[in-house]
Amino acid sequence: MPSSTEVPVFKADFDDTKTCVIIPTYNNAGTLPQVIRDVSEYSSNIIVVNDGSTDNTSEILKEFRNIELVNYPVNKGKGWALRQAFKRAIVLGFENAITIDSDGQHFAKDLPAFIEKMKCSPRTIIMGARNMDQEGIPGKSSFGHKFSNFWFKVETGFKCPDTQTGYRLYPLDPIRRMRFFTRKYEFEIEVLVRSAWKGIHVDAIPISVYYAPGGKRITHFRPFRDFTRISILNTILVLITFLYIKPRNFLRTLFDKKKFRQAVNEHLFNPNQSDALKSISIAFGVFMGIVPIWGFQLVVAIFFSVLFRLNTALVIIAANISIPPMIPLIIFLSYKMGALWMGEQQSRIIFSNDISLEAVKNNLEQYIYGSCTLALAAGVLLGLISFLLLRIFKRKPLLA
Repeated sequence: MPSSTEVPVFKADFDDTKTCVIIPTYNNAGTLPQVIRDVSEYSSNIIVVNDGSTDNTSEILKEFRNIELVNYPVNKGKGWALRQAFKRAIVLGFENAITIDSDGQHFAKDLPAFIEKMKCSPRTIIMGARNMDQEGIPGKSSFGHKFSNFWFKVETGFKCPDTQTGYRLYPLDPIRRMRFFTRKYEFEIEVLVRSAWKGIHVDAIPISVYYAPGGKRITHFRPFRDFTRISILNTILVLITFLYIKPRNFLRTLFDKKKFRQAVNEHLFNPNQSDALKSISIAFGVFMGIVPIWGFQLVVAIFFSVLFRLNTALVIIAANISIPPMIPLIIFLSYKMGALWMGEQQSRIIFSNDISLEAVKNNLEQYIYGSCTLALAAGVLLGLISFLLLRIFKRKPLLA
């Protein structure tokens, strides 16, 4: 607990930064009172959301006069509780909100660390990162932790040490402008990923965590139902990532000279990546740009580049070998390469700028064989050329 001289300082920090503490709760009557008392030692700006509790939570909350209460009779889920708390916090004029669980696993003594971090990194979502290697961590929590961190990296390109923690600080202005769709535990994933998509920085601080012994632990997480909901959400977020977010970010980079120079120097001349990795990335991008899965080439290319930790920027650039002016040439060369496989059954085609995908219908088998062969040959050739050029020119960035 803070000393009597520290309490006014802590509470003043919460007032000066217009920060509140949100405590969502559902049937945690055994731990909720102490959580509120502990938080009260650091802040007077407390919003408690009673998410349709059926125990004696309502009676307990009557004992606390200095809290802002959001109360509704039917349980709707943690995500809905947080959404209602954010709305109330914004109406009350708060600019930041720290969320803390009511089951006693988080410690109020970590609250000042969030404020100090926020002062250095405003407009940042600050995650309270748990030490998941300590004793007593439930197996399902450890698995969910790794699972969630992996998909967050895929969906945003950023690393976060703990994407499942409920101990977080949110800047409220960006949230005010967002419309959310989830209501249960998956909300904490939705708000995090979509905030990162909007350019909101995500950072982390270490926190303490306590997990009660198995017999005393109260959790409302339903492994099958909630994990299914989270998996469905991640599937949707991944599709949005590859179909919209990454192409959007790439186009923004192309039309921003400063970002384009930075991207070229960072990805093409990145000293932390080997010439072989960059060359493989270019080769893979060329392969995906030619292989006959029109309409899905870029999506598949980005997915596998992230999965195999290639240089995604180089993969995207190389995959654009199939831009419209190049399509007639790619189709013509694909038919020529395919002729090697077809023997006497080959179809002949004359090169012209009028060649289009309609020509593929004449002999689909020849085109598929040929385009796969061309994709492999062009990928290997341009990959080797890229490797040689990188070895020659790698020492001095071209766009300084």
